[in-house]
Amino acid sequence: MKERYDELIDILNKLSYEYYTLDKPSVSDQEYDRYMQELLMIEEKHPELIRDDSPSSRVGGLVLDEFQKVSHEVPMLSLGNVFNEDELIKFDERIKKEVANPHYVCELKIDGLSVSLTYKNGKLVRGATRGNGIIGEDITANVKTIKSIPLSIPEKIDIEVRGEIYMSKKTFNELNEERALAGLDLFQNPRNAAAGSIRQLDSSVAAKRKLDAFLYHLPEAMKYDIYSHYEALKFMKRLGFVVNKNIKRVNNIGEVIEYINYWTEKRDELEYDIDGIVIKLDDLKMQEKLGFTAKYPKWATAYKFPAKEVLTKLKDIVFTVGRTGQITPNAVLDPVRVCGSTIKRATLHNEDNVISKGFMIGDIVSIRKAGDVIPEVVAPMIERRDGTEKEFKMIDKCPICGTKLVRKEEEADYFCPNINCEARKIEGLIHFVSRGAMNIDGLGERIIEDFYNLGYIKNITDFYKLDSKKEELMELEGFGTKSINNLLKSIEDSKNNSLERLLFALGIRQVGAKTATILSKKFLTLENIMKASYEELKIIHDIGDIIARNIVDYFNEENNLKIINELIKIGVNTKYLGVVTPNKTNENITGKTFVLTGTLENYTRDKLKQILEDMGANVSGSVSKKTDVVIYGEQAGSKYDKAVNLGIEMWNEERLLSELKE
Repeated sequence: MKERYDELIDILNKLSYEYYTLDKPSVSDQEYDRYMQELLMIEEKHPELIRDDSPSSRVGGLVLDEFQKVSHEVPMLSLGNVFNEDELIKFDERIKKEVANPHYVCELKIDGLSVSLTYKNGKLVRGATRGNGIIGEDITANVKTIKSIPLSIPEKIDIEVRGEIYMSKKTFNELNEERALAGLDLFQNPRNAAAGSIRQLDSSVAAKRKLDAFLYHLPEAMKYDIYSHYEALKFMKRLGFVVNKNIKRVNNIGEVIEYINYWTEKRDELEYDIDGIVIKLDDLKMQEKLGFTAKYPKWATAYKFPAKEVLTKLKDIVFTVGRTGQITPNAVLDPVRVCGSTIKRATLHNEDNVISKGFMIGDIVSIRKAGDVIPEVVAPMIERRDGTEKEFKMIDKCPICGTKLVRKEEEADYFCPNINCEARKIEGLIHFVSRGAMNIDGLGERIIEDFYNLGYIKNITDFYKLDSKKEELMELEGFGTKSINNLLKSIEDSKNNSLERLLFALGIRQVGAKTATILSKKFLTLENIMKASYEELKIIHDIGDIIARNIVDYFNEENNLKIINELIKIGVNTKYLGVVTPNKTNENITGKTFVLTGTLENYTRDKLKQILEDMGANVSGSVSKKTDVVIYGEQAGSKYDKAVNLGIEMWNEERLLSELKE
């Protein structure tokens, strides 16, 4: 443990030097945060290991010798971070232990370089960087070139104000275009460009970079009879300082979350980069009472926006077996936050994907969430390899039952052909009860695995026999009379599902929810689908050769027929219960792709989706250039805004009703 702790300190000190002093970070902010979190966890569990030079006890980096050193009378501390709504609520709860009904001020977290400005008798006499929080760098000559920073203020007073120097997106793009023409290295982002510009020894260079600044903190506001942070901001604005117009005073943590949600969607529309939201307690006397830790103020925090793409280490590649026997390689990752959640594993899909992207075990890889939902391993950082990485090798036997794997020529995936493979059986049971399938509440993955190992459930028909195991279930931890009765009711209710749910739940290869609905509308009963020939199936739109063959093969399997007959005896519905309108078309609907957003008066979203699909339309969950029409109602969200920007046709409910009437 001590060896890892010492290693982390060396890593973090190096990264801090690169980021704060050289302005050339070699890793992302998310990687740095992850190392820091690991260090803090070790210090919490092993306080005897804490060193005097631990990065947890200081702020910033070393001071460059080329600049005169400046001492901060009031330390320039950084902020602690929160990453999700739960952590925000915990921050609020800590505040409420000392403050009744706290009000907060929400500010955009400008992605730039912190600065302290000192005025004597109303004139600017010093500009300084944060440095290590106690000692910074004198950058007065360069600060004076920034037009948004006043050289003098209306009142002849002594005052210190603090804020952020930044570079606008427009200026950044123009600067990089100039550097490209001159054959110079390009800046990575506006923050690096701003930091590099403000540290130029020649102030004429800084002047050409067109830097800007927002001021957001008055360190000793109560000297001026100001007892509210929000009032301090207004005071600074009156003195001629540029204060961000989007700052907002809010009444509770709920309004904080609303502010965060708004700017999470709107941040790309700003003329400058922000990397989060700063939340500060408004009452300055209570700020003083709450005080500070060694590194952070206790009365403020910074919400960090979910990263769109982050880097982490690919520690291993392991293989899982799906309900159809499909073998999937999965990335085992150093835990990393992506879009607000911690990712430890992600699918690598198949052998071809791993080989084509060139992943090696031990690689630093980029991660993102596809559609902000599913974690995706994007690419390896080849330039970060050090020779310790290992080649990927596809397995040739099932990792669970040891059966030799098979791969058909027309498919990318390997399969375990053993229908009695334990992993296949458990995955099939989990799929059967899932929300999109039979939708049986109270049966999570872990419970199903326990029930399987206890012998209560071996195939899907056993779900409908659990009422005979009621006494045994009562003896299991977490199962009381109420939870068991709710579970049995949900199982009984599932018998009344429409055919498409049952068909999807059976787990036929490549028959997803959409295909199951197409088949159910076409044939109306399970019996009709079972009788359908390969030729009949393959000519149906969206079915084709492979799916048609999978369906025929499934219903030719004796064990599958036995299970279906038993489900019928149990009383599970095998008829399509939806609306059938095979001849109803409209040239403005049939064949078009729709997206639904907001609340409609006359339809639920599920009902309207069914109506549109019955008329031959495709209903998508996201807006893209392929979208033909967006139907919107009250409280339409970001999908509406995106559709407007893309120039997509928009229908309100009146237009929708008109089209459906026709």
